Amino acid sequence: MKVLLAALNAKYIHSNPALYSLLAYAGKYKEHIELAEYTINQSLEEIMGDIYKRKPDVLAFSCYIWNISPVLSLTREIKKILPETDLWLGGPEVSYDSEQVLHTHKEITGIMEGEGEETFLELMEHYVDGSKPFTAIKGLALKEGKTGERPLTDLDKLPFLYERLEDFQNKIIYYESSRGCPFRCSYCLSSIDKTVRLRKLDIVKRELQFFLDNRVKQVKFVDRTFNCNHEHAISIWQYIKEHDNGITNFHFEVAADLLNEKEISLLNTLRPGAVQLEIGVQSTNPATLSGIWRVMDIEKLKKTVKAIKKGNNIHQHLDLIAGLPYEDFETFQKSFNEVYAMEPQQLQLGFLKVLKGSPMHKKAEEYGIVYTSHEPYEVLYTKWISYGEIRKLKRVEEMVELYYNSGQFTTTLPVLERFFESPFAFYEALAEYYEKKGYFVNSPSRTYRYLILLEFAINKIEWVGELCGELLTMDFYLRENAKSRPEFAKDLSVYKDKVRAVYRKEEAERKLLPDYGAYDARQMAKMTHIEVFEYDLHSGEKLSAPQMLLFDYRNRSPLGNQAALYEVFADA
Repeated sequence: MKVLLAALNAKYIHSNPALYSLLAYAGKYKEHIELAEYTINQSLEEIMGDIYKRKPDVLAFSCYIWNISPVLSLTREIKKILPETDLWLGGPEVSYDSEQVLHTHKEITGIMEGEGEETFLELMEHYVDGSKPFTAIKGLALKEGKTGERPLTDLDKLPFLYERLEDFQNKIIYYESSRGCPFRCSYCLSSIDKTVRLRKLDIVKRELQFFLDNRVKQVKFVDRTFNCNHEHAISIWQYIKEHDNGITNFHFEVAADLLNEKEISLLNTLRPGAVQLEIGVQSTNPATLSGIWRVMDIEKLKKTVKAIKKGNNIHQHLDLIAGLPYEDFETFQKSFNEVYAMEPQQLQLGFLKVLKGSPMHKKAEEYGIVYTSHEPYEVLYTKWISYGEIRKLKRVEEMVELYYNSGQFTTTLPVLERFFESPFAFYEALAEYYEKKGYFVNSPSRTYRYLILLEFAINKIEWVGELCGELLTMDFYLRENAKSRPEFAKDLSVYKDKVRAVYRKEEAERKLLPDYGAYDARQMAKMTHIEVFEYDLHSGEKLSAPQMLLFDYRNRSPLGNQAALYEVFADA
């Protein structure tokens, strides 16, 4: 008997923890199980060929919003080439309309609804031992009907998934210390299960130590609201602080307005880069928050984000969702500007997905929410926002991704934004410029984006070209010690002798670059960079005298990976 658990992940770097959890929980039946992870970018023919070579007796797919169409296409074709193979589906994308899926896809044997560990274990008993008929297994949807709801899983009984780390080379490690969510946001499937279950802390700490001992680069907690239990959250963060290995980064999704002073103080003491926080704001419009059943203190959230930012040690990722009820184009701009003013490292502008089984799905008609018929069931327009306005926001989203979230333009953006009514107005104008020039169609390279931003700035504010050139030069060299000088950077030949003098002085005194003690002036000049600026790059004002800055690439900021900067002076 061979059972194949299969998943189509969105990207190669992703793994599917659901498959590994089913496998780990299967106990003595593991010898009958194989795993197969593909990506949605692979051709169906290639995936089918691999499955055919494995010739499973039972094939089970993990189904999500990003893979349901290719999965269902595969099941149709696989049944033709492996007619004796039983086909099972599981996951959120099939759990809430299982009867419809079974009706339209006759090739499917059945669907595992909800949490699958216990259900799959009993399925293995059926297939290997023949000891249980399908109808005696809770949590199944069959053509002849459902077998009844299965009780929620005891998280402490779940085995650890990552004993074989070699299976996860170059992939994100996902980890859960809890299931369920105390909130009931109407757009989210977690609103259905408000029962929060926590894994025992001694188990969690033992498993975290495994990641730390093996120097895993990043561990992404998939807990829906990690800090809904203060004792649980603070115990884990304290453990990370006390056992930090200097390498591993832990990612948490939190409700920032729930963080208390003790938690913030602890977070401020962590190694820079040890933790990153994802904070779902979604909207700052009170009517919208009420409409999606979301309880959030916006003013407290702002203060919390600011307090965390003061520590200069934690990457903060803030989310907004366009297309929510009671949110029109104007109020969304306000939400954008308020969240942007919090200065997160990343601002993710997403669009409402009307998920099957969510309360939003049931109220879509009432709200006039029209969305795509196929996954990802993304909003097209609502009573409050038109399709044309959604398209505009899509363009703004691209600009935010390219220019803000890339982290390439941290010096330039704050100055240029001052010439516009608001940050949103800046990105909207930049998006219009991209569209006018055809850059959305002919996507520019990373380095060419600097030139486009300069071109845009001069087009909007003619006199700003020289200042913008210096701003972009600063951003360019903060990121990389490029061998060739960018065309927007001014000629530094007049300062050549002064730059040489700085390195000779450093070779003699070793004050600024103690890490370069083994290198002479010429070698240090190649390993670092000196730039001369004639503008104050914060105020945008012309300096009374040029400023010479040294970029140290051996010492970079842990959050933005930018070179350390030192002001230098050459001997007269």
